[in-house]
Amino acid sequence: MYLTQQTDYALRVLTYAAANSEGLVNIATIAEVYGISRSHLMKVATALVKGGFLDSVRGKGGGLRLSRSEEEIVIGDVVRHMEPMKLVECMGADNRCLLTSCCRLSNILNEAGQAFLAHLDKFTLSDLINQPTLDMLYTPKISLYVETA
Repeated sequence: MYLTQQTDYALRVLTYAAANSEGLVNIATIAEVYGISRSHLMKVATALVKGGFLDSVRGKGGGLRLSRSEEEIVIGDVVRHMEPMKLVECMGADNRCLLTSCCRLSNILNEAGQAFLAHLDKFTLSDLINQPTLDMLYTPKISLYVETA
């Protein structure tokens, strides 16, 4: 099974947002942390917002945050949203395969894909967050509040 780079990046963005859930995160910081192109991450973030996994806050001081708790974001749902899951031509609308009417391969591959997704459905974003991950990804927010004596 192969996941696209978009899905890989989507899971990284969500993991970063979960590790920094007390505030908003921004694409520039995520891109820097992971060493990924900002333009690629913008496309991924847009897809995650459209899919209901992230909320986008516009304006000065804006950014991204999880749209719901990390325990409610199922990894299988993220993969379903990001991946076309068209393993072979006959699984898509542009099917031109001569064997479609008698082929058994598409059913076999479809069952394999369903088993793959069923396994991913057992895990949530919270399963990806452990202390080493937090240590690596957590970015403390800088307080602008200055105490005066």
